[in-house]
Amino acid sequence: MTVAIAILAAGRGSRLGGDDAKPLALLHDRPLVAWALDAAMASGLRPVWLVTGYAGRKVAAAAPAGVDVAHNRRWRRGIASSLRVALAAIAPYAQVDAVCIGLADQPRVGPEAYRRLSAAHKLEGDVGARQLMQRHDVVEVRCDDTGSAVDVDTPQDLEQLNEETQ
Repeated sequence: MTVAIAILAAGRGSRLGGDDAKPLALLHDRPLVAWALDAAMASGLRPVWLVTGYAGRKVAAAAPAGVDVAHNRRWRRGIASSLRVALAAIAPYAQVDAVCIGLADQPRVGPEAYRRLSAAHKLEGDVGARQLMQRHDVVEVRCDDTGSAVDVDTPQDLEQLNEETQ
């Protein structure tokens, strides 16, 4: 069984303010997307894809070696468009059975969370997770001891996370 990871980093993050892409907001002098990609790479799952959108080249520049990048030209249409781009990028990999989706604005999700999801994968198809959960039984995978699912949407969120992790 091969499970890929796609880190979605296409949105602008307008609630964060400014013109910079939210994935490039700094947490302890590192972009949020770098934290998310570190966890994905440390999980041991491959391939790892980064889906960019707003400020795509700048966001892609934060990706370490070994991360493939797909650009979502329709990033303004929302997260579903990024999911489609991720799935299309991974589709040529015949050996990939499932994909874990990570978000660039959740820098505290740890590598063990991806490993646990990989071990419990059951999802199939090209639909968003909410639709899948409405149509299928949900398998709960406890990951509360693998990091934190806190996300960064506002300047206050980022400030609080910086203060908590010093």
